[in-house]
Amino acid sequence: MLFLYFSPPLHSSMEPPSTSSISSLLGRIRRLLDDGPDIRGTGEILGLLGLPSLGDPLFSEIRLYSEYLPKAAEYPFTSTQRNLHHLWDAFDRSPLSLAVNFAFPFRRTIAERLFSRCGRNFIADGNVRFNFGQFITAGDDVFFNQGVFIDSKGGVTLGNAVGIAEFVRIFTHAHSESVHSERTYAPVAIGDYAKIYSGAMIFPGVTIGDQAIVAGGAVVTKDVPPNMVAAGVPARVIRERRSGGHQKEALDHRWFHGGAFQDG
Repeated sequence: MLFLYFSPPLHSSMEPPSTSSISSLLGRIRRLLDDGPDIRGTGEILGLLGLPSLGDPLFSEIRLYSEYLPKAAEYPFTSTQRNLHHLWDAFDRSPLSLAVNFAFPFRRTIAERLFSRCGRNFIADGNVRFNFGQFITAGDDVFFNQGVFIDSKGGVTLGNAVGIAEFVRIFTHAHSESVHSERTYAPVAIGDYAKIYSGAMIFPGVTIGDQAIVAGGAVVTKDVPPNMVAAGVPARVIRERRSGGHQKEALDHRWFHGGAFQDG
């Protein structure tokens, strides 16, 4: 017999959870994640998030969209990777996803265990999607804004203090026009202190240099040199970044007031 478990809400009142209860909840979730997470732990985390958890054996039969892609035949998901992906995507259905003082640390905790590397102070806003988290490498102080999509099958490397704005799309694979099932893969690399503005699209094999800027809506098919600004469809370099002589840390890539969520 299959069971569908619904956990009661974490708080019955309209008051938001206190800082101490958020800290306690995050600590409990981290401990469960450190144990795998296995199916039981994943279900418990979903319950702590106020989300329904499918009981076994149904949950153990779940497969993700990415697992039906050719890359998954070469690099099959482990049960831990599958559960981490499930938690990442399911979390955006939780009311707690609106509480950024919980949501940002929660997503960081998942990324630290799912990405190939996740540096300090990683921040991701809601509805960020990627298909193979294990092929993403992120430096320190990386920020994904709302609605970012990363096709990471060919590998994506992000340097330190990279900012990715709303609804940016990064692709690392392409299809043959003559035979759709023929695919090519090429990595994307984005250098330290680069910024990719809203709605830009980065094509496979592109490298964005250190401190470069990609303008909103740009379609980037070729490399962007360091310290340059690229704009347009297709994108071309239009000028040098107006950095005022600042380099690296002096560019002050703090994403929120007072450097919130970036502990120095």
